[in-house]
Amino acid sequence: MILNESRIEQTVDRDERGSFYKALVVAKVPDHHGSVPLAMVRKRAVPVDETRAPVLLIHGYGQNRYAWHLPSRSFSNYLARAGFDVFNLDLRGHGRSRHLGARLPAHVTEFVREDVPAAVEEIQKVSGNRPVYIIGHSLGGLIAYAASPRLGSALAGITTLGSPYQFTRGSPTLAILGWIMLHLDRRMPLGHGALELKGLGEAMRTLRTFIESPIFPLPIRGFVPRSMEPQVLSQHMSLAMDRGSITVLRNMFLRAAEWRSSGERLAGLADAEAFEALDIPLLVIAGTKDDLAPPSSVEPAYLRSRSSDKTYRAFPRGHIDLIMGTEAPLTIWPLIESWIGTRLRRRAQAA
Repeated sequence: MILNESRIEQTVDRDERGSFYKALVVAKVPDHHGSVPLAMVRKRAVPVDETRAPVLLIHGYGQNRYAWHLPSRSFSNYLARAGFDVFNLDLRGHGRSRHLGARLPAHVTEFVREDVPAAVEEIQKVSGNRPVYIIGHSLGGLIAYAASPRLGSALAGITTLGSPYQFTRGSPTLAILGWIMLHLDRRMPLGHGALELKGLGEAMRTLRTFIESPIFPLPIRGFVPRSMEPQVLSQHMSLAMDRGSITVLRNMFLRAAEWRSSGERLAGLADAEAFEALDIPLLVIAGTKDDLAPPSSVEPAYLRSRSSDKTYRAFPRGHIDLIMGTEAPLTIWPLIESWIGTRLRRRAQAA
């Protein structure tokens, strides 16, 4: 359902600007209370029938749609200017979906079983019933992997950035944090509430100089120092940091513990074997300096996939700067655009 639409002019990157059609699209997930509203901000630069393909963006844990779109740097605007019909999703409990009344999930699999299929179905309704390309960052990529077997022919391909297929692998710090969280939870249940990460974002914005300095004592920053202009980092911390579900975090750490003992993959979001068996175009991107999702945790999605069309690329980036770093619009963004464009040409030739 399209609630409103307008014509706007916005920044793509630095001094580059473009004119876009912007709309608020709401998908509905039926539940026993009626329905759960899922908000998507849609951007396109040309009429719908002239767009190249629909693209769904899925943000990571504790973030929202601004992970892809900041006032001074916007990957969603970049894709729209390149001719795509772009849908920037706020998962339930996040961003505009929360403002419309969608609460955080009772279990992480609600993102997989309900949110993504409902979003894809709505996108196809308003974008000409075409297959959808999904791009996910961090947890958003894991959700894309897990939801893919449910989507069938509605899915055209998946791109992920910094998505840890084997969560905590290669990061002793995350493994220790998970161990502490799980042991605390056994003695004093942490409940099912929310982690308000906006305050953390504001603190990181205020303490940016210290956090980027060599004397910062913690092993995790979430980005490479000086990989983003101060304005971009500040905007990300103020706008993209949202709230995270304690339940989702618990689920992921529990599954990570199972992985270390039994080979569990995909953070327990779904049957990993079902994803690995799919023959869908797959682009997996990792950051060699990513302290939240090191390449050793990301690359297994590529290695285990049996797709006949899969690509793995690693860049000297951190977790956030994979999308919003100074160099991302010059390297990673064009890679993704070119990768999708090549698949579109192949589909057209095969038709």
